[in-house]
Amino acid sequence: MAFWIIALVLALIVAGLLARALTRGQQGQEHPAAYDLRVYRDQLKEIDKDVARGVIGEEDGERLRAEVSRRILSADAQLRHAEEGGKSDTRGDAPLAALVALIVVAGGVGLYFTVGKPGFRDLPLETRIAEAEEKHNTRPSQAEYEAKLPPMPLNEPQGEFKDLIAKLRDTVAERPDDLQGQVLLARNEANLGNVRPAYKAQGEVLRLKGAEAEVQDYLFHAELLINAAQGYVSPEAEASLRAAMEKNPRHPVVRYYWGLMLVQSDRPDLAFDMWERLLREGPPNAPWIPAIRSRIEELAWRAGEKFTLPPEQPAANAPMLRGPSEEDMENASEMTAEDQQAMIQNMVSQLSERLAEEGGSAMEWSQLISAYGVLGDTPRAAAAYAEAQEIFAGDEAALAILLNGAARAGVAE
Repeated sequence: MAFWIIALVLALIVAGLLARALTRGQQGQEHPAAYDLRVYRDQLKEIDKDVARGVIGEEDGERLRAEVSRRILSADAQLRHAEEGGKSDTRGDAPLAALVALIVVAGGVGLYFTVGKPGFRDLPLETRIAEAEEKHNTRPSQAEYEAKLPPMPLNEPQGEFKDLIAKLRDTVAERPDDLQGQVLLARNEANLGNVRPAYKAQGEVLRLKGAEAEVQDYLFHAELLINAAQGYVSPEAEASLRAAMEKNPRHPVVRYYWGLMLVQSDRPDLAFDMWERLLREGPPNAPWIPAIRSRIEELAWRAGEKFTLPPEQPAANAPMLRGPSEEDMENASEMTAEDQQAMIQNMVSQLSERLAEEGGSAMEWSQLISAYGVLGDTPRAAAAYAEAQEIFAGDEAALAILLNGAARAGVAE
């Protein structure tokens, strides 16, 4: 009620000032008609001078005198009318003033109901932080959130691999405490795109490893949960991210997902601080950089931070995995499955040889590891991952990129 009283009083004051400015007469100031009279009388004198000098003819002079005299009579009538108390031409229009006042009051109220929040109390910073924390603590669980999403059908492999994955599922169901079985099941289900069975198996991996679980174990579990919830960071995903962060507070992928959780919990200030640091640290070709660049300006505005998005930097040693040309694609459509597989293997071999001879970025190594996984060549994927870890030892951002490729290939262990 206090807000509405103050707002109404302010609106009425503004409307009154505008109405007064429109309706009050220019008291104490010369009437415009008096100024016109002086001008017209001066014009009569100039006409007489022009006729005397021969600048204009007598007939033209008489015509001009008649016109100016008519204007003098009109101006004199206006002046006498004003002096007798008649309505001054300088006075504003009262209906217009009333209309302006109505627009100010009604328009202000309408605008508030459009862009404001009627009945919403003022929120000091402490209150907003407390409400954000409450929202965070009471957000839906993984199961509750997934229940609102469309069902995800289980993807089944084809051929011989279908029988192998079926046997693996049966074996793990019979021996739930088999760590190696749970690891293989989580990786293979993830490679198939079955993220829900994958995160359940990875949860068992964390249970069985206990205190020996590493950063990548927790991160893999969190990523599977987030993917299953289509980007939502649930309390269960937060728990795995927190465990990973305790083991490595500087891990860039963990920090990215933690920032995403802060955004969803209405803490743009904390999220901006975390993502802005990640953006500065790079590298430009890191997979989390595009996602940060697309949202950080809005995040800065919500956080009240002055921020200018830096120009996008070209990625040093950008991935150079060469794909097939259009001609190759046309030829591939006529190939047998065996020939297509041979073509893919040839491309992967070329990439492997180039990395061995010239070196390359972490993204390229990650692609090579992942490609070996697609081909089912797990030993070479593991060997490439081990070699890349040695090359990029100490570079947390690069190691995180390598980990993603290793996870896709099922050799992250």
